[in-house]
Amino acid sequence: MKKVLSIILLALLGASWAGAKVTLPSFFSDNMVLQRNADVAIWGWTDSGGKVTITTTWTGVKFTAIPGKDGKWTATLPTPDAGGPYKIFINDGERLTLNNVLIGEVWFCSGQSNMEMPVAGYSGQPAEGSTDVILGAKAKTPIRMCTINKKSSLTPVQESEGSWQENTPEAVANTSATAYFFAKKLQEVLDVPVGILISCWGGSSIETWIDRETISGKFPNEFNLDFLDGKAEMPKVEYQTPCTLFNGQVAPLIPFTFKGMIWYQGETNRGRPEQYIRLQKEYVEMMRRLFKNPDAPFYFVQIAPYPYSAPNDWTSGYFCEAQRKSLDVIPHSGMAATLDIGEYGTIHPCKKKEVGNRLAYLALVNDYGMKGVFADSPTYESVKFEDGKAIVQFKVDHRLLSPIDTDLTGFEIAGEDKVFHPATGRVSGKTVIVSNPDVPKPVAVRYCFRNWGVGTLFNNYGIPAGPFRTDDWKL
Repeated sequence: MKKVLSIILLALLGASWAGAKVTLPSFFSDNMVLQRNADVAIWGWTDSGGKVTITTTWTGVKFTAIPGKDGKWTATLPTPDAGGPYKIFINDGERLTLNNVLIGEVWFCSGQSNMEMPVAGYSGQPAEGSTDVILGAKAKTPIRMCTINKKSSLTPVQESEGSWQENTPEAVANTSATAYFFAKKLQEVLDVPVGILISCWGGSSIETWIDRETISGKFPNEFNLDFLDGKAEMPKVEYQTPCTLFNGQVAPLIPFTFKGMIWYQGETNRGRPEQYIRLQKEYVEMMRRLFKNPDAPFYFVQIAPYPYSAPNDWTSGYFCEAQRKSLDVIPHSGMAATLDIGEYGTIHPCKKKEVGNRLAYLALVNDYGMKGVFADSPTYESVKFEDGKAIVQFKVDHRLLSPIDTDLTGFEIAGEDKVFHPATGRVSGKTVIVSNPDVPKPVAVRYCFRNWGVGTLFNNYGIPAGPFRTDDWKL
């Protein structure tokens, strides 16, 4: 009885009045999801000049925040295990209530157009299976989405626009397909609320998502930042201008509490593979530092095949290789390969469900302790040459590679003349035996290393291998 009276009293105290002086960032809204079993940050502004109190219906404990001279206040709230809906009451003399708050798993989702592409697809570029997913969406399913509006800025801003939406057909249709399928798989398997905080911009380069301190300190003389000080004209393409999207779409979110990050970006940086390894490493370190989450998992998508203006060019191969190499320098990271789902006619593949699921598999295995599957792509390990064949060894679980008894395409083989010829691959345990009778003494193998190719090699769980090469020949 006392517990019931306590909840009633909290509800009465939390009644909202129009014109409340306390204000919150837009992403602290009704329907939001907070990270479970964590000390989550919440902040806002007040013009009352006095302290701010925060109370939640999952504890009933009152927390106090003292605003600074600018009126900004910050508090930390301990969250329980997954559950809800709850309410949060914020009072600076007048009261504000956040309703329908869930506690669960929260992931930050960012990148360029392949992350931005909604479940409803782009014009003439659909997301496969979207109709069933949209029409099947129900508000009672505890998936919530918050998409931050596009905003670039020369300096970090404090506020951005974007509020949390329930899992309704209209909201799902307009949500990032990759992020939504990721969240949907997590929710189905974990059976807890899942929230996705999405901040992306089509065509953006990775350096636009990195702060000025990191760009100037880690990449001296590689990027001109004079425009940030008004010493040069602002570049016309704002979403490819260093630091501007960090300032407009990341800085206002700091230090929101999330479990981890998923990232789908790279096409714009495709011509700078070696630099990209360093950029992605520094991006992740920056995010972990600023959001006070040093062990945040980071899962990213390897770019899919696309012909660009030269389908036989090696540019994408070198870039995909750089993405794979970044796994070695970014702790607690994973990569979802997409070599099997590229489309010749569009840079935005329709199979976003596969992309979201593969990211989710990585999280479920590495962060949520799921057993029974091997979520990583088969990875090239070593090669030896004998009897006119290349025997390529892979890192893969005990269920080995697939498919067996099938001629695999996408392989190329070269002799000492460094001229590559199409070759056939055959799975044998953890190896693929590659050969072409026209190359009797092979010294190098490449697999789908060009801009356009179709993946044919998988592990036993349907996860494709990515592009690779056995040589170290220069660009």
